[in-house]
Amino acid sequence: MSSTLNKGWLILAGLVALVLFSSAFTVHQTQQALVFQFGKIARAPISEPGLYWRIPFVQNVISFDKRILDLELQEQEVIAADQKRLVIDAFTRYRITDPLLFFQSVNDITGGNLRLASIVNSTVRTVLAEASFMAVVRTDRAKLMGRIRDDVNREAQGLGLEVIDVRLRRADLPAPNSQAVFQRMQTERQREAADIRANGSQVSQTIRARADRDVTVLRADAMRKSEELRGQGDAEKNRILADAYNKDADFFRFYRSMQAYETALRSGETRMILNSDQDFFRYWRDPFQKAGGAAPAKP
Repeated sequence: MSSTLNKGWLILAGLVALVLFSSAFTVHQTQQALVFQFGKIARAPISEPGLYWRIPFVQNVISFDKRILDLELQEQEVIAADQKRLVIDAFTRYRITDPLLFFQSVNDITGGNLRLASIVNSTVRTVLAEASFMAVVRTDRAKLMGRIRDDVNREAQGLGLEVIDVRLRRADLPAPNSQAVFQRMQTERQREAADIRANGSQVSQTIRARADRDVTVLRADAMRKSEELRGQGDAEKNRILADAYNKDADFFRFYRSMQAYETALRSGETRMILNSDQDFFRYWRDPFQKAGGAAPAKP
């Protein structure tokens, strides 16, 4: 009898523990929770972290993340206002501000991402269709992203969401168009390079021609001056020789004969066999003879 009673108490304690375990639930600091009873909301949304209680087997709890969530969008082609096609790669950051409305509208995160992606894609196409290619790529990109974020926020309010940011990660031409643009840019750069090379070659030829002309003129002037100086030197030389001859004709003939001996009898030059009685060697026979006093050469 006592053993049966003990077993009953154990079973009762187990049931109580099971009920208590099923009644308690925890809300983390990164979550917010909804408590439902028979498909209807049983209490206000819980956003504060802590330990809470519910009626077991009657009430159920659904939790949602209250941190900022990321939504990666697929690339899409849009047509700008100037009829140019663009490939847009965008992403969105949002948070759940009203978990009850979010649950009633889209049920869960997956459904919310699908609805929000549809809204963002539609808004991106609408806004970029009113902007030019240069505005999207360069000049007004930040302004356009702010406008897209505001428009998406207005449409997403009915989903219990707040869109924090919408960013255009990449806005490029489609691959075939990009290749064509690249080839056109490459052709233009090659043409500009060819023009610059041609202009440089023309300038270099002009500089070379001017330099050659200047060199020719300088050489001609130098040759003219050298000839003038050489002529002046020869004239001065002849004048000095004439003065020397007039002062002492015998000594001048003797000096010139010594110079002739030095030049004619230089070592290593052509050898000649001459008779010492010739007039060329008269100063060898008599260094002190007077002009015209030399004996005539023997035949």
